Amino acid sequence: MTEELTSERARAAEWFRTLRDEIVAAFEALEASHDAGPYAEAIPGTFEVTETKRRSDDGSDAGGGLMSVMRGGRVFEKVGVNVSEVYGTLGERAQAAMAARKGIPGMTEDPRFWASGISLVAHMQNPHAPAVHMNTRMFWTPHAWWFGGGSDLNPCIEYDDDTAHFHAQQKAHLDPHGAEHYPRLKDWADEYFYIPHRNRARGVGGIFMDDHCTGDWEADFALTQDIGRAFLPAYLPLVEKRRAQEFTEADRETQLVHRGLYAEYNLVYDRGTKFGLETGHDANAVLMSLPPLAKWI
Repeated sequence: MTEELTSERARAAEWFRTLRDEIVAAFEALEASHDAGPYAEAIPGTFEVTETKRRSDDGSDAGGGLMSVMRGGRVFEKVGVNVSEVYGTLGERAQAAMAARKGIPGMTEDPRFWASGISLVAHMQNPHAPAVHMNTRMFWTPHAWWFGGGSDLNPCIEYDDDTAHFHAQQKAHLDPHGAEHYPRLKDWADEYFYIPHRNRARGVGGIFMDDHCTGDWEADFALTQDIGRAFLPAYLPLVEKRRAQEFTEADRETQLVHRGLYAEYNLVYDRGTKFGLETGHDANAVLMSLPPLAKWI
């Protein structure tokens, strides 16, 4: 069913890299243009780019990617934009996890896999500017393929108009693929980005999908691309509006406590974190999403 997807896999990996380049350029431009308000006198941040490697159990090359991280900028306290393309064979624990999610036949007989994607998390200097998460990915085995991902907004100080703008951009990019997608993916995000042990959502939601395979690769890839394309117009205007806003020590305290929620979710529930660590990908890249500072009360 899926052995013939070699060129499609190459196209997906190239798209994730292209999206990464666009976002990195936009974020560095945002840093350079921040000339008023808190942190305006700081040196503009730039991304430090590191190649990452995945090794198979026998030590052979199993792919890798680029980890791009900016720390201590004018606008971003820490932001990472990672891309990866990894392959090999799934270990027993990963096989079991995939089988439970997809019911994939034949994984124990042929546990080969390939995966590529982009993953982004931004933690901001100004507490009024919202943190954000975005990822999109493609996963392949000889028995199945699917896409996943989305983006969600994580403000520590919520503004209704910011939330409305973020969601409106998601809807505008999804509606051309069918009016059913946005409400379904919004509900999925609300369910997925929920922290049961805190009885609350991680943020103000967004869109999310996983295990998405209609059997039409071109249509599913186009949907995944537009999830990625929605990110910058959904997010950049919010940062531009909030980055120069004055804030207090109490606002900073609120931000640090909210980051604790984010860290709890990513370490306890996030599928991408679990998959990355279980399949041997670079731990620094997998844990890039964690905030630079956080507090618990």
